[in-house]
Amino acid sequence: MRVFVRNKRGKPLMPCSPAKARLLLKEKKAIVVRRTPFTIQLTIATGETKQPVSLGVDAGYKHVGLSASTENAELYASEVELRQDVSDLLSARRTLRQSRRNRNTRYRAPRFDNRIRTKRKGWLAPSVENRINA
Repeated sequence: MRVFVRNKRGKPLMPCSPAKARLLLKEKKAIVVRRTPFTIQLTIATGETKQPVSLGVDAGYKHVGLSASTENAELYASEVELRQDVSDLLSARRTLRQSRRNRNTRYRAPRFDNRIRTKRKGWLAPSVENRINA
């Protein structure tokens, strides 16, 4: 079980052990802020000591793995499953647009002056953009 600690002003600090949290609560040096996840807030001034935390990101094609850890323990780990249907949806949209142009109705010429690449710098493909947003 992890106990999350906040300083006197409510800023999150590093997690502590349940034994340390019990000791702080018993000595009235902390109060309970939330029960799920169990979070306490210190009522005393702290020296604002910080621990070095390293973030690891494994960006794959179908999954993205995240991990935050110190030298002693892993603080956070998660895995995000990415959408696999973005390119199929774009292909379906393209074929619908082409069929609209080739239908036996009024002529709809392709528009070449409203492409996204010409609108702004830093353009990314939709599949890559989806991976970043996820």
